[in-house]
Amino acid sequence: MSDLQVCLDLVRLLHFLSRSPLGSIGLLDFQPQQFVTVSGELKLTDLDDGSAEETPCQTDADCTLQFPQRNFSVACSAQGSCERLNEKRNIYNAYRPPPRLTHLVDHIMNSTGELKADVNQTLEAFEHILHLYESGLHLDDIPASILRDYTVMRGMGTSGAVEYRCWPSYSQQGCLLSVHGAKEAAHICNSHSQCNSFTLTGQKTWTGRLLASFKSNFSHLVPDETSEVYVKKSPSS
Repeated sequence: MSDLQVCLDLVRLLHFLSRSPLGSIGLLDFQPQQFVTVSGELKLTDLDDGSAEETPCQTDADCTLQFPQRNFSVACSAQGSCERLNEKRNIYNAYRPPPRLTHLVDHIMNSTGELKADVNQTLEAFEHILHLYESGLHLDDIPASILRDYTVMRGMGTSGAVEYRCWPSYSQQGCLLSVHGAKEAAHICNSHSQCNSFTLTGQKTWTGRLLASFKSNFSHLVPDETSEVYVKKSPSS
């Protein structure tokens, strides 16, 4: 399960909690062990520490969210409850900048960390990032000419590969990453000093991105209709 999927599922969960049939539910204890993945989707396992009641108040001073690092205040509504306090608590407790796609999510994470965005705005922003991620629009700064440095062999795979490890890999034994296409894979290979070739497999992730296997070397090619092998050209080529 990728970091982006976890983030998106978490925001969708926060959106549901803020508008559940029971009312806005606040999670008083927000810990990783409260979540599991079911069929590739993030699910909440425990609502024992959840509250469907907003904090009662008489003035705005009664509506303070206190956290170890800082405090926040929300308004006391005319009905005598702290307005959207549960939603704000959930957003702050879920504030965890993911290690991947940092350049795309920094603004969103800062907005949630400062409580400048509500859960609707956060969900819309993550849905937009998902669109960019699936479409490859975030790769516009990578020139198509990057592929000129590679020789491509379609309908082929590799055997006797010399693997190396990378992070965050889908395989513990090698370097297997998701890419939008050959251009992004070439960009990644160029950034790895050990990489001399990569293979685009026929496998895809939940976002429709391709899985690419990056290698230092391989002994020979083997027929594989679902794969393409890209090998770095030698400087004299």
